[in-house]
Amino acid sequence: MHRFHASLAVLTLGAFIAIAPAALAEAIKVELKGSNQVPPVDTKASGNATLTYDTASKRLSWKITYSGLSGTATAAHFHGPAQPNQKAKVALPIPNISANTEGSATLTDAQAADLLAGRYYINVHTAANKGGEIRGQVMR
Repeated sequence: MHRFHASLAVLTLGAFIAIAPAALAEAIKVELKGSNQVPPVDTKASGNATLTYDTASKRLSWKITYSGLSGTATAAHFHGPAQPNQKAKVALPIPNISANTEGSATLTDAQAADLLAGRYYINVHTAANKGGEIRGQVMR
């Protein structure tokens, strides 16, 4: 009888592990442009962000590239929560912004939920465009 209970326990554990959700690393591409700013900015600048989000560790990694800004980038951030036509406060700073920036951060549960629901945007600020010169909504 003990052998039966042990076998049943192993089978039950195996079934639980088989149906447990696996960690997922999602890649998200974001186009940055002046027309996405609120209000829109007339600029020749453009950029791209490639984000990777690991659902198990809640680690967000990014690579941001841009060109054509009106001047040196003064700041860059993830803002949220906001829809594409809305403004929001800084949710996550992007330190040491340059034309080719990489970084990462661990998100809180609330930040992760907003990111995955498309309620974050990235923008890059310049002296001439203090509210942001280029922007892109983070959409899966």
